[in-house]
Amino acid sequence: MESGLKPELWTTIEPGQDVALVVCDMDGTLLDGEGRVPNAFWSLVDTMSERGIMFAPASGRQYATLAKMFAGRASIRTFISENGAHVVQDGESVSVTPVEKDTAERVIRLVRDVDHRDIGLVAGGAKSAYVERRDDRFTEQVETYNAALTIVDDLTEVEDDFVKLATFDFNGVDDIVEDVFPGSWDGHQVVVSGTHWVDIISDQANKGNALRDLQKHLGISPSQTVVFGDYLNDLEMLDQADLSFAMANAHPDVRAAARYEAPANTEHGVVSVLERLLNL
Repeated sequence: MESGLKPELWTTIEPGQDVALVVCDMDGTLLDGEGRVPNAFWSLVDTMSERGIMFAPASGRQYATLAKMFAGRASIRTFISENGAHVVQDGESVSVTPVEKDTAERVIRLVRDVDHRDIGLVAGGAKSAYVERRDDRFTEQVETYNAALTIVDDLTEVEDDFVKLATFDFNGVDDIVEDVFPGSWDGHQVVVSGTHWVDIISDQANKGNALRDLQKHLGISPSQTVVFGDYLNDLEMLDQADLSFAMANAHPDVRAAARYEAPANTEHGVVSVLERLLNL
């Protein structure tokens, strides 16, 4: 899909599109200003299920967290987690893109050595997330995104496949890449995924590659796919759908990459767009 500098308004789309898959970022996109799923969304999930349309959340959150958020909705079977590094359907891993062991140990050492920033590291594994820092102030932030969390003495001794190394900086991550994670990362990438979060993942791991693999797995084309996003870690995902939507509150680069602009997450923009697409 070709993108422009200014997306079209969502009200220009024709109702009744041939949609088979809806993929949606969570924070700043589906979730409202209080971090909750809008109540009106649940009836849309039922409608999509009745019409054979699959819904898949796509997030930097771990699979266990996403599964907990949508527990009780049997029709939500597919999850793009850890910014695309772990894709799960029906409780089984469709794909896992791990961080190499040497790279993981390098990140762990770098964060341990920082004494001039208030930061902590979360090692996201296929089984659980792991932290060394254990103060309540930090773990409260981590638990928001990681329902399965294990506190350990030494991250380098964890026996699990790390799919993401996520650093939380209480003061924001504006200059953290140059300050803490400079230089080459040899097959890995440093991704700013939020105001306070920066992730180190495989350079093959992103929401776009995950969505492409999922489309192939399900036999669904980009023309049948709807994507919603708001931040830089959603960019690649937008390229995998003809119906790509940036929230009105999205980062400027995301708005430039999307075909359409949806209302802000605080205005329940995903719900409004889906109601129009489904001709409700």
